[in-house]
Amino acid sequence: MISFVLLSGGTFAQTVSNANQWLVQAHSHNDYRHSRPLLDALDRGFCSVEADVFLVNGQLLVAHDEDEIRPERSLRSLYLEPLAARLRKQAGPAAVPACPLTLLIDVKSEAESAWKALALVLREYRDILTVFEGEKVRWGALTVIISGNRAASLMMAEKERYAGVDGRLSDVDLGLKPVLMPLLSDDWTRYFNWSGQGPILPKERDQLKYMVEKAHSRGYRVRFWGAPDTPAGWALLKDAAVDYINTDDLDGLSKFLKGARANE
Repeated sequence: MISFVLLSGGTFAQTVSNANQWLVQAHSHNDYRHSRPLLDALDRGFCSVEADVFLVNGQLLVAHDEDEIRPERSLRSLYLEPLAARLRKQAGPAAVPACPLTLLIDVKSEAESAWKALALVLREYRDILTVFEGEKVRWGALTVIISGNRAASLMMAEKERYAGVDGRLSDVDLGLKPVLMPLLSDDWTRYFNWSGQGPILPKERDQLKYMVEKAHSRGYRVRFWGAPDTPAGWALLKDAAVDYINTDDLDGLSKFLKGARANE
């Protein structure tokens, strides 16, 4: 299997089997707020990054709030072009890395208009993207998932999509197939009182385990936002097999996961 190794300059190089540097559970929350969007996360082995997006005059711009919008900070320039350049140059569009990359796009604008704009842009990168076709998935080196304001009905009606839909844990019993909704994300504080201080109540630990196992049994991946962003929180999520561990502390989570791997 081909895997991708990230070198210090932020570029991909082919290797045969060195997948150990990738951190499959590591998710860079609000990634664009770091000094080097995308690259800071990739250099630390993260497999997943998140970008908030506004549709402004036909352009998809990356920002957390409207007053932070800058025309030069586009989804294309910060994420799609850098990823495409590396993936196309080093391994070719057909190669899937040992740790396929995930780009979670949190839409802040009106859902349908934003999706229509996103669909047009993503089509330009279809050679590197995971493609959802009816009930089939053609895996690519990069999987895009749409969160936030989601035009779920519009997306699901399309015969070919270049992104999946981010669901909620309350969707787990709706019978929607993972090919339509591969990920379930939700607010940690909606389900749990534990804030990272002291031990978690056994009842809450068991509830977390049950929720994750139920989602996995139906083929969904799981992510929480708002969970304690500390070693204690990361340990709990890792032990519960949560698929994506949100963090704003790239160095901290990277060191934690690498340390945990070394002790396995």
